[in-house]
Amino acid sequence: MINKTGFGGGCHWCTEAVFSSVKGVVSVAQGWIASQDNNASFSEGVIVEYDSNIINLKVLIEIHLHTHSSTAQHSMRDKYRSAVYIFQGDDIPHVKLIIKNLQPDFDKPLITEVLRYAEFKLNRQESLDYYFTDPERPFCENYINPKLKLLMKQFSNVIEGSKLIHLQDH
Repeated sequence: MINKTGFGGGCHWCTEAVFSSVKGVVSVAQGWIASQDNNASFSEGVIVEYDSNIINLKVLIEIHLHTHSSTAQHSMRDKYRSAVYIFQGDDIPHVKLIIKNLQPDFDKPLITEVLRYAEFKLNRQESLDYYFTDPERPFCENYINPKLKLLMKQFSNVIEGSKLIHLQDH
């Protein structure tokens, strides 16, 4: 069954590369995502479509929490809102419970919010699939590769190894 969830936290190029490397992820749309009320402004994020018969939401949330600064409040949080965006309102308590149950994996309190999805703007065409179009860019080497290496180390059972084969030489 194909499901959809939004994720925001760090740079959308990083988040796109992470989720594009996970088995069961059907598509990743990278751009800006908004919720409602106090979170109605757009923040960098992705919309992930995934096959829940292959990968479940708990694992996707766990990957998300470990691959961005999910415990850090900083001055750029408006641009990089740490959040899981829900398309079905009745999923909110379930996702909050997943995050609560993952808290013991972290030394500091998780700041990641569970928000209702409201709107999405796709990034410019030339910025889509940013990492995999040129993984040797300095930004990719400095910011995305460390996240993908963490993904390979902590979540090796759910990654598409063929997509990350070039990292094994680094």
